[in-house]
Amino acid sequence: MKPADSVRQFTVGADDDGARLDRWFKRHMPQVGFATVSRWARTGQIRLDGKRADVADRIAAGQIIRVPPGGEAPEKGKRVRERKPLTAEQTALAETMLIVKTPAALVLNKPPGLATQGGSGTYAHVDGLLDAYAGDDEPRPRLVHRLDKDTSGVLLIARTPGSAAYFSKHFSGRSARKIYWALVIGVPDIDDGLIELPLGKQPGTGGEKMMVDESEQGQSARTRYRVVDRAGNRAAWVELQPLTGRTHQLRVHMAAIGHPIVGDGKYGGQDAFLSGSISRKMHLHARRLLIDQPGDARAIDVTADLPEHFAASMDSLGFDPADGARLPQAPPPPPREVLKQQAKAHAKQVRKERRGERRSRGPAEDKPLKKRGPTKGKGSPKPAAGK
Repeated sequence: MKPADSVRQFTVGADDDGARLDRWFKRHMPQVGFATVSRWARTGQIRLDGKRADVADRIAAGQIIRVPPGGEAPEKGKRVRERKPLTAEQTALAETMLIVKTPAALVLNKPPGLATQGGSGTYAHVDGLLDAYAGDDEPRPRLVHRLDKDTSGVLLIARTPGSAAYFSKHFSGRSARKIYWALVIGVPDIDDGLIELPLGKQPGTGGEKMMVDESEQGQSARTRYRVVDRAGNRAAWVELQPLTGRTHQLRVHMAAIGHPIVGDGKYGGQDAFLSGSISRKMHLHARRLLIDQPGDARAIDVTADLPEHFAASMDSLGFDPADGARLPQAPPPPPREVLKQQAKAHAKQVRKERRGERRSRGPAEDKPLKKRGPTKGKGSPKPAAGK
């Protein structure tokens, strides 16, 4: 690297393809503050392939970034994150969860009862175990989406900042296909259907709870479901495919059509529990994930085994997991009006993030995952919403 008192030039690597320019600075020149980067861009001192660049511009592999001299904060101000040592038990748990490892991603099978992220009163979580997957000279893996604490199954972790931006873009763009299995109370009248009910936060509730909200404030939410098998009229095994990613979407949608997920007392109340040998734990499992990888790498297609309580309930109700092996058809593209609404909502969210960015004088994340911190209800920092 050239000294700080001279103009510097950098070639964008494949790992940074598609990232925002301000995120590139945060990754590769963290000693240069965001205010300085913004001033350089505003005055035309930062150039991308010889042209003026804005901090929000997306960069591409192979482009040349011209960086002016100076801007470094004093060395004493540099903070290096220290890794928290993990216990032997935590390391063993991390190893047992790992299903697939690629240069870009780690795919875990999250057990029920383990939170994805920490928060107030939550000390055991997946995010706290991620140092177990990184070598001394490797970046710390990053969460790019989440599952509810009591939901089990496939959870993808990005291994590098560049792959985090890539996967986050695919999750938010809905090109990733997620297939869930659930046991529900009763049997839906229609074997293969689409639930389209907007969702919003339920007012006056302590903590995070959602509801069907058909007012203008409600957010569009769509779920495909298919009844795989039934145990008389007592319960059904359903395959769920979220076409949007709202908080608790699958749980609220199934309860809204009168068939709450077994064990989901939050949305189904006492009606969500079966008598006999069926566990009172929630029976919602992220069974399969299909998602492309950066570059020419082979797409990820991974399946997570059922947790013990779910497998026991399947056996007790006479369901054979082999019956759910087929891949559901890809959902049809949403209607043009829906695409317009989504585009408007996305533009509104971008404007909102930029306003927050100006207030904080810090870079906005270029992925759904926000900075970690204590949680308090819905307003806490979290990755993309789980089910």
